[in-house]
Amino acid sequence: MARQTTTNAIGLDKAKSEKLISSLNDLLAAYQVIYMNTRGFHWNVKGPQFFELHLKFEELYNAHLLKVDEVAERILTLGGVPIHTFSDAVKLSGVKESRGISDGQKAVKISLEGLSWLISHQRDLQKMAQDAGDEGTAALMGDYIREQEKLVWMYSAYLN
Repeated sequence: MARQTTTNAIGLDKAKSEKLISSLNDLLAAYQVIYMNTRGFHWNVKGPQFFELHLKFEELYNAHLLKVDEVAERILTLGGVPIHTFSDAVKLSGVKESRGISDGQKAVKISLEGLSWLISHQRDLQKMAQDAGDEGTAALMGDYIREQEKLVWMYSAYLN
């Protein structure tokens, strides 16, 4: 009779890992939507700050794209399956799609709202990971939070 194990391949509790996987998929969905929103801002921004914001949005969407891959790989490391369809991303995301935004100020405000959502969700995920003994996910969330808190400061300073 095969003995059933309660841990995954990296030694974490399977039940706690499933909760982490679900929350990481929500995060992945948000990153996908925010990535597409930011691409749209990059492409469509107009006005006197065009050159500055065009470059800043490119930096931001590239940073989001890296995180899409890292979060998906973390889900796989925990033994899960990352979402990978646009319909799932839109359905699961705590961040809404933005359409037709060409005003730089409005795009920056929407970007700040997305960053705030990410930080809040990542703080929750970090606590959940710490409770599960998942240092890998907790550290990843800490890195993201630190980076995004600085972006919130910088984008907020831009608006004021």
